[in-house]
Amino acid sequence: MLIERPRLAGQLAGLLASFRAVELVGPRQVGKTTLARRFIDVGSPHYFDLEDPVSRQRLVDPMSTLADMQGLIVIDEIQHLPTLPETLRVLMDRPERMHQSGQYLLLGSASPRVMHKSESLLGRAATLEVSGFDISEVGAGAPAMQQLWLRGGYPAAFLAPNDLVSTQWRNDAILRHVSGDLPLLGMNAPAPLMTRFWQMLAHYHGQIWNAAEPARSLGISEPTVRRYLDYLTQTFMVRQLQPWHENLAKRQVKAPKIYFRDTGLLHALLGIRHLPQLLAHPLSGASWEGFALEQVLRS
Repeated sequence: MLIERPRLAGQLAGLLASFRAVELVGPRQVGKTTLARRFIDVGSPHYFDLEDPVSRQRLVDPMSTLADMQGLIVIDEIQHLPTLPETLRVLMDRPERMHQSGQYLLLGSASPRVMHKSESLLGRAATLEVSGFDISEVGAGAPAMQQLWLRGGYPAAFLAPNDLVSTQWRNDAILRHVSGDLPLLGMNAPAPLMTRFWQMLAHYHGQIWNAAEPARSLGISEPTVRRYLDYLTQTFMVRQLQPWHENLAKRQVKAPKIYFRDTGLLHALLGIRHLPQLLAHPLSGASWEGFALEQVLRS
């Protein structure tokens, strides 16, 4: 089953018509590569997948490889080569018009600030964030909406043949994230400890964040716990909803509320596999609140 995403495709086409570079960011497996393939043939020499050793080898000397390329150049999983933005900055600052030199579509699995440690493309690249499916894409009917709430929006999880397969995929995705993605981005935390933290964080979904209790339970410092939360925020797993500060009274709530951006991952961490379990769970209301929040923010 193929679910079209015309709104995202239109947004990306609009950015490519106006900017020398576009950063397409979002978690792994949400459809960034599928979206990019609307604009380039993956067999083209202008397509680089940095999880492919052949593509990485081609970019050992990125300046000599990219300098004379014209047209759209797609670089997928750019976080594998964190020094590449240094070269791209030089290329993008050349005086040639966009159609006379390279234009860059950069795909990454974390916020640009995390991926580009050595050189920022701020002011040179537009950013488009890609998340999983939303209601506008799967349909607003009750069955589709309930499935989206339960399984989340990752295409492989949402389109799985049954809830058991979907749950297995999401559990594997969580494991891959803590054992592979975070270390790759330089976010060093022991995988078992990060997994335990993530499981604890699931019970904070929809609540005001307090680092003291997780720190005490995990036997680590509060600054370390806050850093772990930032890791998950910067890789699009968690949203920190900051309070609105206009009231000047002395007693203010300054801590953010915590929401999982994908309810499917939340439910996997809570051990929820089926809709009846979800409806009976104590965090069902908070889960629905987070689900609704994401739909509103993405509309």
